[in-house]
Amino acid sequence: MIRRLSLLILSVLAVMPLCAQFRYAPVVGADYSTLNFKQDLIEINAKPGLRAGINGEYMFPGIGFGLDIGAFYSMRGAGVNLGQKEIWASEGYGKERVLLHYLEIPFNLKFKWTRMQGLEEYIAPYVIGGPVFDFLLGHSNIAAMKYAGGTLGLRVGGGVEIKREWQLQVAYTWGMTYSLKTVKLDQFSARNKFVSVTLARYF
Repeated sequence: MIRRLSLLILSVLAVMPLCAQFRYAPVVGADYSTLNFKQDLIEINAKPGLRAGINGEYMFPGIGFGLDIGAFYSMRGAGVNLGQKEIWASEGYGKERVLLHYLEIPFNLKFKWTRMQGLEEYIAPYVIGGPVFDFLLGHSNIAAMKYAGGTLGLRVGGGVEIKREWQLQVAYTWGMTYSLKTVKLDQFSARNKFVSVTLARYF
């Protein structure tokens, strides 16, 4: 499935520069993330993380629709209290900080309000939504866990564009595939869930 989606994305990107307006932006921001486990066995605490990267915006002239694509470093994770269960407490585990470092590739549809009688020159709201592909770069190496090399997420969000240069955005991403599993209880798996806040400067 991921392979087919990747081929579709590459095909779309190959023809888009012929009919769309492209620009790019450096992006900085923060994530507030947690791990959504299948069973409620232990205490999980959400944690903040950093994100930074480059975003590309393809907009079709006159209709307000386009695409957001990019490449980001994203640090996610959660506080996981393994010490609540004897199976891990007996091995010396307690309250652990699980960190996951990703290369994130979003491919989002975008709609921007661009016909507001000139107001869009100063401020223009927009919404986004679509898949996010993650590739694991590193982790906190907690031996009780085994980590997926990549994940697929679904993102929705929105923001505001200021003076056609700055974009402030808030988005929520649901993990659609598992990001890690415990070694001893291999059915105890978790997916990423996180809120991201970003600021971009477009050129």
